[in-house]
Amino acid sequence: MILARLKIGFAIVLAAGVFEASSVAAQEQQWRHGVAVLDALKLPADFKHLPYVNPDAPKGGELRMSEEGTFDNFNPVIDRGAPAAGISSIFDTLMKRSEDEVFATYGLLAEAISYPEDMSSAAFRLRPEAKWADGQPVTPEDVVFSFEKAKENSAFFSGYYRHVTSAEKTGEREVTFRFDEKNNRELPSIVGDFPILPKHWWEGRNAQGQQRDISRTTLDAPMGSGPYRIASTQPGSAIRYELRDDYWGKDLPVNAGQNNFRVISYTYFSDRDVEFEAFRAGNVDYTQENSASRWATRYDFAAVKEGRITREVLTNPFRATGVMQAYVPNIRRDIFKDARVREALNYAYDFEDLNRNLAYGGLKRVDSFFWGTSLASSGLPEGRELEILEGLKDKVPPEVFTTPYANPVGGDPQKVRDNLRKAVALFKDAGWELKGNQMVNTRTGRPMSFEILLNSQSQERTVLPYVASLKKIGVDARIRTVDASQYINRVRSFDYDMIYGIWAQTMNPGNEQAEYWGSQSATRPGSRNYAGIADPAVDDLIRMVTTAPDRDEQVAAVKTLDRVLLANHFVIPMFYSGEAKIAYWNTITHPATLPEYGIGFPDIWWSTNAGK
Repeated sequence: MILARLKIGFAIVLAAGVFEASSVAAQEQQWRHGVAVLDALKLPADFKHLPYVNPDAPKGGELRMSEEGTFDNFNPVIDRGAPAAGISSIFDTLMKRSEDEVFATYGLLAEAISYPEDMSSAAFRLRPEAKWADGQPVTPEDVVFSFEKAKENSAFFSGYYRHVTSAEKTGEREVTFRFDEKNNRELPSIVGDFPILPKHWWEGRNAQGQQRDISRTTLDAPMGSGPYRIASTQPGSAIRYELRDDYWGKDLPVNAGQNNFRVISYTYFSDRDVEFEAFRAGNVDYTQENSASRWATRYDFAAVKEGRITREVLTNPFRATGVMQAYVPNIRRDIFKDARVREALNYAYDFEDLNRNLAYGGLKRVDSFFWGTSLASSGLPEGRELEILEGLKDKVPPEVFTTPYANPVGGDPQKVRDNLRKAVALFKDAGWELKGNQMVNTRTGRPMSFEILLNSQSQERTVLPYVASLKKIGVDARIRTVDASQYINRVRSFDYDMIYGIWAQTMNPGNEQAEYWGSQSATRPGSRNYAGIADPAVDDLIRMVTTAPDRDEQVAAVKTLDRVLLANHFVIPMFYSGEAKIAYWNTITHPATLPEYGIGFPDIWWSTNAGK
């Protein structure tokens, strides 16, 4: 997906290799071939290929993929509809990320980037050879059009790029982005990561003579400048991409050894178990398993035993990625506004029992919004973290100073009873009491009742034990599973009581924190502030994170933000494995050494049948 390619919190230090260094005055514009995070770029301007690819990988063959749900949209810059899997392969971006570095990017459509010392703007110089699929050149006008339409039609892009005030053509092949604040070190990086669209195509007419409209969903196969094109589609159920022989960028060093499959096809399934059976039958080449129990019990069939299917457990994607997976109560709803209610809901969640009975011990409990990284807070605050909290003393829960955050621990009958008693006590403090077998609001008489919205039946197995636990203390929680399109639309409009949510974090949190937890995003439809957090202390800490003058100050601010988010019990933390469990048939393969921070799938993989 396009959004999956966007950088989520880029640079605290922009260190770059010089593309065309100036030998005169220091203030003269300098062009660089890339931008790195935290450290200097690993690769020089004349690199031949990324270090983890096989530059001699054969081209050809087909990669057969699967997806759960459906799709109804090929337009990558709007928040409407369900986007098609693989659509990002059609569109190039200005820069391309290396999975061997912590968010280092190198020029793709742009051959170079330049920014002043105060980082008040960033300019990109387009490659003269960059072409659309119809042979027309990629122009600054295309970049400006793409940026403006993305901000205009997408709440995500609008929020993420809120500090980017304009994009304008500043040369024959040059486009400049201007920012409303200085010294925000991530801004020059993130403006290289949105999809660039052909202005002339979107402003033209389709085969039926109808005017195209970039503000609406479309199933017309769009034109791009990327390596693949849509060859055929069955709306909602299947899509087939073919590699373009005339792709302008196929010989670029940043693309060497990549885009190796001649065809990539996706088949959609309404049920995860049926999707798994398609993989097992050999109709799907690759799967990434999201069920610990399935991984432990259902991969004992002949193809696995005979070595025709390879299974791998990889930590690569999580080496620089933090995760919060949680039940997310919608704080816009009155029943969830009291933090004691939200804390009580955590005491009713028995992770240990679920992990033992459903996941065969294969999961870990999440206890940080930056779980799995060195940015996660722990223990009591001290040093700079304590200083920051002291400055926010009247805005944060007092227990953040006295009580380290810890999730309740269940797993045996006595612990479960103690946790449920604690939950009932918290409900009572918040104005709720058990009457008979119902938890009732003492003021309104309204029972505690809510819906947990899901988009897949495969999630129900995990949620049902929580529903049963809540029922023991009189809370009426109900599961409602809807199709992908309805789920996306309801989440975008905040039309839910509780969802099963997840946020990914990088080692350099930045502007996206306001999109996740900031007050401005709480009321903006389509934002990723799923919980509806609107908290002054959180806003202050987000500003500290994004404007930190150095790495030490940034880390302190991030850890303090983590503490405050946890102390407010905005979510009920769930679990994660911290591993990518993949299985694939011997029809495909990958380089012997995968990138440090990723799997490189499908970009650097190839077909074992290529050329046969």
